[in-house]
Formats: sequence, structure tokens, C-alpha cells
Amino acid sequence: MKKIILDLATTLDGFIEGPNGEIDWCIMDDDMNFDGFLSNIDSIFYGRVSYDSWGNYQPDENAGSEEINLWETIHSKNKFVFSSQEREDQNATFINSDIAEKVTEIKQQEGKDIWLYGGASLIKTFIELNLIDVYRISLHPVALGSGKPLFEDLKSKLNLKLLKTNIFKSGVVQLIYEPLK
Repeated sequence: MKKIILDLATTLDGFIEGPNGEIDWCIMDDDMNFDGFLSNIDSIFYGRVSYDSWGNYQPDENAGSEEINLWETIHSKNKFVFSSQEREDQNATFINSDIAEKVTEIKQQEGKDIWLYGGASLIKTFIELNLIDVYRISLHPVALGSGKPLFEDLKSKLNLKLLKTNIFKSGVVQLIYEPLK
């Protein structure tokens, strides 16, 4: 069965974006092997706001070939958008009800794993519904002091088991966990 992998960056003080939505603090090291991660997924789960911002993002005309190739790879994946809005979109399937049931159906399909991209409220919903199989959290060597926290208003304690730690040349530390059932 496919796994749902939450893969995201966070600051040392636990924020996934700054107070104005900024993510300019994120570091992409060439030794992070993000291409390897992308090769092991075939679908991406977005919240509507994240999808509207990034789901069809195109790098500017001065972008390098690596950035262009990265976004082409991301856009080649199946996209599912969780939203209260019903919307027709040729690039994504919108899901607005029965989240746990529909996610289970998607996980049972043939193929590779699923990247839970976010945003924050979708991540919170997936945590509450116990739908995340792997937490890939990359701690960046920066503290913002305020912003959007990763774990906000948890209804119950979340116990995780550390599977692996990766340390990158920039000082980013990636922690890979699975939930204890």
C-alpha cells in the first residue's frame, strides 16, 4: 500500500513559514537528494491555498535548468487538492468530503508513495485523522520567532519513532519518523 509522507521544512523554533507566509529561509542543498524523494512518489496532496500558490507554479524566465527540471518533475505528479470549494481543474482532482475514506482509496491504488505537501490546516487534519505514515521533517538552522507552526492545536499527543537522521552540509538536519500506532 502507498504511504503518505509529510515532507517539509521547519525552522528550529518549529515554524513552517514566517508571519507573512515567507519561506525564503529554506535551503535546498544539492546533497539533499530531493530528486530521489520525487522519484519515489507519484502523487501530491495539497490544501487549496498551497495549491493555488504552488500547484501550477512556473519558475521565472531567468531560472536555471535545475529549477525548471525540478518544477517539471513536481508538475508531472498526480495532484489532489483538499478544499471545501468545489472546482474543476484539469491539473488536479479536488476532494471536499469524506477525506479519510478518499485517502484510503488513493493509498490502495497501484503506484508509488504520496507527498503530503500541505498547507498547515491540511497537515493538521491529516495528523488528527492519523493519515500520515512517514514524517520527513527538515530542520533548518534559523529561528523566526513567529509564523505558522507545524504542530498547532494538537488534540492529542503525537508519539513518533525515529527511523533515520540525515545531516546536510548547510546544517539542515532531516529527521525521518513514523507514528507509533
